[in-house]
Amino acid sequence: MERGTLTATAERPATGTEPLRAIRPWTIAAVFGLVATIICAAGSWIPSLWGDEATTLMSARRPVTTLLPMLFHVDAVHGLYYLGMHGWIRLAGESPFALRLPSAVAIGFAVAAVTLLAGRRGGPKAAVVAGIVACVLPRMTYAGEEARSFAFTAASASWLTVLLLWLVDGAGRTAPAAVRRSCWAVYAAGLAITSYLFLYTASIAIAHLAILLISRASRPLLRSWAIATGSALVALAPLVLLAYFERSQIGYLGNQPIDPTTLLWMPWFGNGWVALVAWACIALAVGSAAHARWGAAGRAATAALPRTAPVPVPAALVGACWLILPTGALLLINLAFPLYTARYSTFAAPAAALLIAEGLLVLGRIVSRRDGIPTVAATGVGLLAVVAICTPAYLSQRGPYSKNDSDWAEVSAAMGAAALPGDAVVFDESTKPSQRPRLAMHTYPRGFRAVGDPTLRTPYDRNIGWADRVYSVQTAAELGRFDGVRRVWLIESDVDGSLDRYGLAELEALGFEETGRSIPTHRSMLIELTR
Repeated sequence: MERGTLTATAERPATGTEPLRAIRPWTIAAVFGLVATIICAAGSWIPSLWGDEATTLMSARRPVTTLLPMLFHVDAVHGLYYLGMHGWIRLAGESPFALRLPSAVAIGFAVAAVTLLAGRRGGPKAAVVAGIVACVLPRMTYAGEEARSFAFTAASASWLTVLLLWLVDGAGRTAPAAVRRSCWAVYAAGLAITSYLFLYTASIAIAHLAILLISRASRPLLRSWAIATGSALVALAPLVLLAYFERSQIGYLGNQPIDPTTLLWMPWFGNGWVALVAWACIALAVGSAAHARWGAAGRAATAALPRTAPVPVPAALVGACWLILPTGALLLINLAFPLYTARYSTFAAPAAALLIAEGLLVLGRIVSRRDGIPTVAATGVGLLAVVAICTPAYLSQRGPYSKNDSDWAEVSAAMGAAALPGDAVVFDESTKPSQRPRLAMHTYPRGFRAVGDPTLRTPYDRNIGWADRVYSVQTAAELGRFDGVRRVWLIESDVDGSLDRYGLAELEALGFEETGRSIPTHRSMLIELTR
């Protein structure tokens, strides 16, 4: 890829960054990738696992012989990730740290790609700024401590974009024909694989098409891209079909509002202050790049190039295509078929980091020209401000209840301290499936080893859904499941002081009475009943 853009990145004066120029882009990328992995992994064991992560763990535990049939009924769009995690937990175990570590590594790869892309477009200083921003961007650090596939989609989208740019206006365009064909095959396979990790990532192809058009790509290049992308989409046909038949699984998204919060800060920025600063940087970066590309000087520079020569696309325009177009397409489809929530755009989070970094670089140049402050100092102050604003979001992500207010680790610990062999546990089954206290037993099983589960009908790994099937308390009693049980622990949801009473009346009808002993946790209540 060309290091420069159409515009005068040539106007960079000596700024004291010359020692950076001796460092190879790959070295800077590797360093920031490692740093990002460490940042994401740090404290990742603290938050309690939550509903989506419970789905990951329980699906990964299944034998493959029951996992594959499950995917034909639910969660097909996450099937490849579950298969990968199936092997991973057999090597690394099932602790929260072990479950989340692959995502931390994936974010490291995403940050490395963003750093490399920025460095090859704008030089070492651009690489360093992009690397730092990508390391602290809230959506990146959140995805890096969550046992879901989204961190992998960010990494895959990033490296596919790097490969595309190498083929379009980098060294790949002059490589031997056999090398180019091989690279397009890798691109096709990569697009298919990342889309099997999470289907919506296929929309990155829209951004890549826009980049090709902006670069004034030749017809043979467009044809190669179309063949590669078409091949990937054909390979995705089975997954698309399964996703269509399983669409009711995300039907609840139709009840979620699409508002400024959903659009402007939840997908990538974590809170309003980060979003405010980020969008200001993005507007500055895109405005500067657009002026350089389509302003009078940019048009003249483009006209001076041979008609067959590609036009290098500035990093900010690459980021803009990547950030806006795929998510925009998903939002348009969402108007007809509810399918979107903010975290589904995680694959575009590296683009947000790239754009923020480019905005900081533009801001540094403006301040330097106006006030005579060295560019490095001006950019550094802006960068420190971004890091400071993102830090509270990072710290809040590492709180014990930061994952959807889940308190299952605390519930398990309380049960382990209070229950005795021969006790039984009854769970509140009235809440939505992803919040049911029963999942505490599957995510943190140690505290439940001494207790029986009389309402269990079919364990999750023996049915076609991802959750257990259960009996009501009354039906379980009719089947003799409570015979000989003298003490029951009823675990109720207790959100915002609204304590559920699921199963309490049925247990009292069986002769159980509250002892007056109850153990509150963050959003649950353990109630002791004896007879």
